[in-house]
Parts: sequence; structure tokens; C-alpha cells
Amino acid sequence: MGETFKEFSKQYKELLESNLRAEMQTLETPQILKDAMIYSLEAGGKRIRPLLLFATLAAFNKDPKMGLETASAIEMVHTYSLIHDDLPSMDDDDLRRGKPTNHKVFGEAAAILAGDALLTYSFQLISTIQSAQTTADTKLALIAEFAKAAGAEGMVGGQVADMQGEEKQLNLEELEYIHVHKTGKLLAYSVIAGALLAEADDSLIDKLRSFSFHLGLAFQIRDDILDLEGTEEMIGKPVGSDEDNHKSTYPSLLSMEGAKKALEEHISAAKKYLKETALDTAYLEDITDLIAVRDN
Repeated sequence: MGETFKEFSKQYKELLESNLRAEMQTLETPQILKDAMIYSLEAGGKRIRPLLLFATLAAFNKDPKMGLETASAIEMVHTYSLIHDDLPSMDDDDLRRGKPTNHKVFGEAAAILAGDALLTYSFQLISTIQSAQTTADTKLALIAEFAKAAGAEGMVGGQVADMQGEEKQLNLEELEYIHVHKTGKLLAYSVIAGALLAEADDSLIDKLRSFSFHLGLAFQIRDDILDLEGTEEMIGKPVGSDEDNHKSTYPSLLSMEGAKKALEEHISAAKKYLKETALDTAYLEDITDLIAVRDN
């Protein structure tokens, strides 16, 4: 790996942004739907999930560009989840990444349909990967894993559990279930997809699953901490929204000091599993460090 992580991140974020724009321009659909999809896709963000996929391919000494369609699909599903999460029937948020949320600009119906369109198009993208290096069996494995991570056994199930947990005092096991499913499964898929594209063996994939499990929990603990310690300018939405929605969080269950200790423990565990892979995981380690200290 000759590039610094900063250079790697810049190169592949630009490639991703360019591909997302190109994919949206090919759509033959009503303009309001296209505009609503583009609005949230281009709202910014760190693009951590696509970068995890690119970094995983680099760890296997594969060309990260072979993951471009899958990385774009992941970002589309992540974006759809944010559009729906912000709706009045869910978290009822007015701001996302410092901009008015999708339904505030386009109305609830268009926002819901924009999310639906991003979700379905993401699977179309993976199914039409053109690379000769990606076999039909690999595409099928990518789609099956993606559906599980994004659906009832993954992100959607986690969102339902999160909504059911409002106004309740959850225990740590219940809170962990929400975060593993709502946030962690899609983060984990980003890593596993890279391993599938690299045709990794099962033992390596198991180690990367363990890495991803701890990384996903670390990501959410840091999110909970930022909701209390961050500013609206930093996180792009009002602070204290979890408290306003009466949600259990790691600081509320463990104290702020306990939450920060748990964050350190999950970051350490994630790095331990990375080392066990014996791959060149420098970029994955850099992303792990970024998640530990991120401020938005």
C-alpha cells in the first residue's frame, strides 16, 4: 500500500461520488423522484461503508475498483435508511448532515418513494456487475448477504426494535441487539462484501465478521456519545435527539465514562481480529481509528 489513508480515502470517495452521479443520470423516472434520490445521495457524509469495502479489497491485494458497484449499492441502501429514519412516523428529524431532511424538501410521499427506489436499485446494481473477475456465484452471494444485512434480520429489524424501545428502559443486551442490527449489519456487510469479491475462504470471513461486529458497536457507541457531547454544527442535526425521543443509549446505561470505556474495548477487540487475518489491514485499521474519534 503506497498511498496514505488520506490519499486512498480521497481517491475512492471521489470515484464513488462520480459513479453515484452517473448511475442517477441513467434513470428514466419522474424528475421529482430522481431529484429526491440525488438530494440525499449527495448530502455528503464520510462514506465509511464504501471505504470499508474498498479497504477490504486492498487488504487482499485486489483492485478496489472491482467493488465500485457494490460500494455504490451499499451507499444507496444507507441513504434510503436515513431518509426513512428521518420521517415523522419514525424519528421526525428536520435536519440531516446540516441540510433539511428529504421529506421537508420533497414531501413525505416522495421521500418514502425515493428511499424505496434507492433500495431496489441497489440490488439491480449488484446483479449487473460487469467485471469478468466477479462470477455469477459471487454476485448471488453478494445479493443474498446484502438482503439479510438490510432486511428483517438486519437493519430493518433493528429499526423496529429501536422504535419499540422508545419510552422504555432497555438493558444492555437489548440495546446491543438494536445496534448490531440497525447499524452493525450494514457496516459488517461492507467488509464481508469485499471478502466475497476477493474470494476469501470461510475462516478469513469469520475473522472479518468478528472484526465487523466490534466495529459496528464501536460506531454506535461513538454516535451515542456525540449525541450528548457534540454540537449541531459537528453532527449536522440537533444534539440530544436520543434523549428527546426517550431512547436508551450507552451513556444512559453505562454512564459517559462507562460508554467511553466500552468504546475503547470494542476498538481494541476489532483490531485484535484484524491482526489475526494476517492481511495487510493498514487501511482498515485507519478506518477503525477514525470511527473511534469521529466527530460527526
